[in-house]
Amino acid sequence: MTTASRSHQPATATSGAGQGLGLRPEYYHEILTTLPDIDWFEAISENYMGPGFIDSDGVSAGGKPLHFLERVREHYPIALHGVSLSIGGSNPIDTRYLRELRALCERIEPMWVSDHLCWTRTGAHQFHDLLPLPYTEATITHLAERIDQVQNALGRQLLLENVSSYLTWQPDEMSEWEFLAEVSRRADCLILLDLNNVIVSSHNHDFDPLAYLDAMPAERVWQHHLAGHIRQDVSGGELCIDTHDQPVPDAVWSLYDAARERFGDVATMIERDDNFPPWSELMEEYAELRRRSGRPLAGDQPTRTVAAAMNGGLHA
Repeated sequence: MTTASRSHQPATATSGAGQGLGLRPEYYHEILTTLPDIDWFEAISENYMGPGFIDSDGVSAGGKPLHFLERVREHYPIALHGVSLSIGGSNPIDTRYLRELRALCERIEPMWVSDHLCWTRTGAHQFHDLLPLPYTEATITHLAERIDQVQNALGRQLLLENVSSYLTWQPDEMSEWEFLAEVSRRADCLILLDLNNVIVSSHNHDFDPLAYLDAMPAERVWQHHLAGHIRQDVSGGELCIDTHDQPVPDAVWSLYDAARERFGDVATMIERDDNFPPWSELMEEYAELRRRSGRPLAGDQPTRTVAAAMNGGLHA
């Protein structure tokens, strides 16, 4: 990584970033009218990018989603999380996408930017799935070059997330956790360790999720995701499917407790992408996250106490 990229390393993950929630349109009203005691929100980058959102100079060009993101950003720190970078793909990195993402970063000033360690595109076809990569030395070399390009274009380190998987590649030369750890070292990037995805993949591929945690370079684990999944009977057994539409299950909570012992107070958030519960139910789940992190919410009607202290709102 270049010196320019290193100068934009995110604030240390163990410095008190705290616990967050995924920012979803279904909850804009509750967030902005109640200003709940939530430390930060994670927004899906692509929901606020493209024509009509940010112009080439990074100036707001209007649009309802960006309007709400900016209003939330006035009160809370924001992390940006992408789903279509296709960092492991064979297509050239989309430079227009990088320009738009950088413009959004300059507008929102996120705590950090993340995406997935996967591929989502081949030729002109864009898949709507996060597809796993072959765990080989050749893939690591390929990724290191592309991650360096992205980090230089954004002027900051990138967090990359492990994805859930249901199949493996025949040429695999190492385990998923060995692969992720080596990519982070070789590319000098950071890790978003999705604990739900570890549980899903450990069930589907029959490995020990604790071995996954033990293999991670602790200094590079910057954030955790927690989410829910379903189990479905298939020919030959039961498949665990990453749906992000269920409450966080006991297995994921237990792995979070183990991750806290292994990595300390890493920034952690709950993802919910479908089957959205009432806001009060989501806040109950968030209260459980805060309790397990050693920072329980105070009272039945929480008020903001943490987010404003982190880094304020938007700068003029």
